[in-house]
Amino acid sequence: MALMDTYRRAQDELTAVLDAVPADRWTTPSACTEWTVGDVAGHLIWGQHQLRAWATGSPDPAGDGAPGSANPATLTGQDPAATWRAARAECSAVLTPDALARTTTITGMGEVPVAAVVALLVTDTTAHAWDIAHGLGMPLSLAPELVTFAHDWAHTNVVRRPGFFGPELTPPDDADEQTRMLAFLGRAA
Repeated sequence: MALMDTYRRAQDELTAVLDAVPADRWTTPSACTEWTVGDVAGHLIWGQHQLRAWATGSPDPAGDGAPGSANPATLTGQDPAATWRAARAECSAVLTPDALARTTTITGMGEVPVAAVVALLVTDTTAHAWDIAHGLGMPLSLAPELVTFAHDWAHTNVVRRPGFFGPELTPPDDADEQTRMLAFLGRAA
């Protein structure tokens, strides 16, 4: 399935970014104004737990890492990159075709199949990989296919409210596609 390949690519890029975070930089502010680098990692870990719950019909996890939560870094453990990899593996193991066809209800999207949540998470994972890298001053050129996917998805589905995506920014006239996608999601590259 092409969607799952795209999702794995987004996760791979995030994993590479998380692996590059120095141990003493998890409390550095990220590009997400209310969150540190560790908070963004915690949010992404929570997202894996939430997706797994939706895919299996299990109860939702605690909302500690949900959009807009106060301190998602509490979910990262001693080694945030390792915690991410473990959460990713546990979630990936249950994303069968039947699980992707299950329906769930998402704020701003209504009742959708879990596969639609995976599409949202491609965008979320791609944007947050940049948020972490940007917060640390690490240049990050996102994979063009992820930028295109995220930009296309966002134009159709973005939810603009606190804790989700910020107001659209106007990119420079000569901006590349990554900068345009980030600006649409409320990020100044």
